Amino acid sequence: MSAPLTSFAALGLSSPLLRAINAKRYATPTPIQVAAVPAVLRGNDVRARAQTGSGKTAAFALPIIQTLAREPRSSSRVVRALILVPTRELAMQIGESFRVYASHLVEQLKIASVFGGVSINPQMMELRGGADVVVATPGRLIDLAEHNALRLNSVATLVLDEADKLFDLGFADELNRILEMLPPRRQTLLFSATFPTAVQTLADSILNDPVRIDIDVDIDDGSDKEPTIVQRALVVDAPRRTQLLRHLIVDQAWARVLVFVATKYATEHVAEKLRRANISAAPFHGELSQGARTQALADFKASKLQVMVATDVAARGIDIAQLPAVVNYDLPRSAVDYIHRIGRTGRAGESGVAVSFVIPDSEAHFRLIERRNGIKLTRETVAGFEPSVSEVTIAPNANDISSGGIKGKRKSKKDKLREAGAMPTETMTDPVAPKRSSVWPGRKT
Repeated sequence: MSAPLTSFAALGLSSPLLRAINAKRYATPTPIQVAAVPAVLRGNDVRARAQTGSGKTAAFALPIIQTLAREPRSSSRVVRALILVPTRELAMQIGESFRVYASHLVEQLKIASVFGGVSINPQMMELRGGADVVVATPGRLIDLAEHNALRLNSVATLVLDEADKLFDLGFADELNRILEMLPPRRQTLLFSATFPTAVQTLADSILNDPVRIDIDVDIDDGSDKEPTIVQRALVVDAPRRTQLLRHLIVDQAWARVLVFVATKYATEHVAEKLRRANISAAPFHGELSQGARTQALADFKASKLQVMVATDVAARGIDIAQLPAVVNYDLPRSAVDYIHRIGRTGRAGESGVAVSFVIPDSEAHFRLIERRNGIKLTRETVAGFEPSVSEVTIAPNANDISSGGIKGKRKSKKDKLREAGAMPTETMTDPVAPKRSSVWPGRKT
């Protein structure tokens, strides 16, 4: 790979795109953009490993827009670029990014975001006459194709974004059906935070001599430089987690914090406890209506909410600028989900803190998460919240991030359903970024 380029103009982007970039106040391209934009403009296939928050949406959207703007258009406006994503929020976010980046073109592109959980009829109306760019979740895309609302035989560029999550949510069969609808000669771009066997097998089968890109996350490695994400593991008894959460929100003066819990009930319960303590909070989970999810995200982004309490529905795709902190109130079941949860902070060059509550019963599971992700965190306590059982091993060093991940030894019911192909085809997830490293009150080791 050539030496890094230090400006967007040096990447070969056109004047309309540079104006859009300037309006977004992007200073310099990120590593994934430096590596991917020229490759996509050349027409290469791309296989990229990059975490959320690395700037990968712009890495594929900008060159795709430039290519589409330069090519003659068909009068029928067939689908020319297809972006497949695992979640509704990510579909909306990427669609909006395309619109913003393309806003200075002389002739506007038609960009459609389609996903389940809402009526299909407005989306069918939107797709009349085709679209230059379609951003879609797999299940809804197949529904639209079966209703003859779109055809995919003219797609010139296919993007699989968050490919590992597409498989994790059970979309393997849908992906195969969609691939059969596409022309065999096309440009294919595959972006994934991790490359488990299924994703690597897919990449090998659909990519033609791809440019390989691997972007690592900036971590707290004990060096003098300021890390992007500072990770902390706080040991606390389960019944005192909400009290500790309230204490940290106030003591650390977090303007906003994304809190991850295990269940829908927990999102409602914890949010209500925080509201009783005069902290503005709202739940965010998969059983909320699309309108309720959209409103909660809008309020959180606008700082009308200080805390959003979410299930892993929020672990991917939602991009909230300058998010100071993420808290794992409940540990994620999957080691991969740990990476995607903490990736909601420390985005786009900002820094943030990721806190995990480790109750005594979950110590073994957290060790598994550490081992699968190649990290080792010092266990800490906060004065006044010490656990009643102190059988915690103190880990030297701390704060390292990489990707990977395997779930626990026993398969869950959800895993078995996914393997049997019985999982529903429309689920969702996703979020964000910020800046700050903290001194913990009353810290002990």
